Amino acid sequence: MGVRHFLQFRDLSREELEHLFARTRWIKERFKRYERYWPLEDRTLAMIFEKQSTRTRLSFEAGMQQLGGAAIFLSTRDSQLGRGEPVEDAAQVISRMCDIVMIRTFEQEIIERFARNSRVPVINGLTNEYHPCQILADVYTFIERRGSIRGRTVAWIGDSNNVCNTWLQAAEVLDFNVHVSTPPGYEVEPERAGLYGTDHYEEFRDPLAAATGADLVTTDVWTSMGFESENEERRRAFQDWQVDAEMMRAAKPDALFMHCLPAHRGEEVAAEVIDGPLSVVWDEAENRLHAQKALLEFLLLGKVDAR
Repeated sequence: MGVRHFLQFRDLSREELEHLFARTRWIKERFKRYERYWPLEDRTLAMIFEKQSTRTRLSFEAGMQQLGGAAIFLSTRDSQLGRGEPVEDAAQVISRMCDIVMIRTFEQEIIERFARNSRVPVINGLTNEYHPCQILADVYTFIERRGSIRGRTVAWIGDSNNVCNTWLQAAEVLDFNVHVSTPPGYEVEPERAGLYGTDHYEEFRDPLAAATGADLVTTDVWTSMGFESENEERRRAFQDWQVDAEMMRAAKPDALFMHCLPAHRGEEVAAEVIDGPLSVVWDEAENRLHAQKALLEFLLLGKVDAR
């Protein structure tokens, strides 16, 4: 198959993503039955963190071990990457010592430069621009609960951040619609989101209108990592963009609520929503583990048939 990377959601085709969703279900079912599946025995994942994480580190490290491989944690704070070593040089060395690399960093350019100089697959664990592994798990969670996402409507309420950008890419690849509502000054930047057109998303000034008739309502923190200096300004700007019970009532009766976590109850989401019956945030978080195992399997072994 050659070296494949997963740096943006659109790096995989619809057919490949549908394969990953099928593999995610199969891998998860085996996991729940406590059946060992070690296709990546003797394979090593290097995990490079410039941004801190709970779910990304745990899901990749546990996932690689559950597939029979090993995971090595590297922080830029205690490696030569944090002391000015060129990204290109680090990619040359690291990719000669392991089988696959996951990077969680700031600018997308950093991970693109690393991938251009890597001999092994590189996975985007998060950048300022995109969060493809999160949306891989989110879409799978919707499929698991409600069936195909094709033709459905996702309402994004809040900041047009990396998670929002990735939902927009996913809509283009998988043929569904995204209603986006952000405060003035925080609108979608199509070029930054990597969009080819506007056929699969619509912007709304009123968040309640964006949620109306949606199959899924989702949001994220008002202040993403790296933007902490804007926290108070964002609190004021986003105060009318909380996902609350009224907003969920405007969506379809069986609409799901998602949040990539960590969440701030009383800010971007009301406690009654995130802790309510339509919330699937805990399944969503767990599915990071299973969807990423399917991704690791695919990038290292290609398409594996169900067994």
